[in-house]
Amino acid sequence: MNKAEVYQYLSERKIAYEVTEHKAVFNMEELDSVQLPYPEWDAKNLFVRDDKKRNYYLITVKGDKRVDLKEFRRRHGLRALSFASAEDLLAIMGLIPGAVTPLGILNDADRQVHLYLDREFSGNWIGLHPNDNTATVWMQADDLMKLIREHGNEAELTEV
Repeated sequence: MNKAEVYQYLSERKIAYEVTEHKAVFNMEELDSVQLPYPEWDAKNLFVRDDKKRNYYLITVKGDKRVDLKEFRRRHGLRALSFASAEDLLAIMGLIPGAVTPLGILNDADRQVHLYLDREFSGNWIGLHPNDNTATVWMQADDLMKLIREHGNEAELTEV
């Protein structure tokens, strides 16, 4: 799904959303130069895999939050974690580095990515790339979780 297809997908499912178009941003530091309507709800996404390259996870937190992968792994009973490669990102979610987003899970035909969404988003907005880093889509985090689960991927709210 490209950006236009993401918007169409959300509209067809009657998901309320807003869009902020902006210059391409590839990391959270670059995003600081972009004017956003809800900067406190912007998401940071970490695409990781286990040490056997059998399981892939997307950890989504508020943009200013740091994630300790060793602690995260321990709390969730996972094998050792490391960042997945750009090749895995493209093959599994059809995304490039800098455009990582939970909406990319909608491209995961084999349903192999498990989403961990920080509980801080529950009941609130979340700002995500629409599979393209030149825009941010603002939607309710609960709607996002519903979309991912309906797609067939595991998704859970958790403390990160």
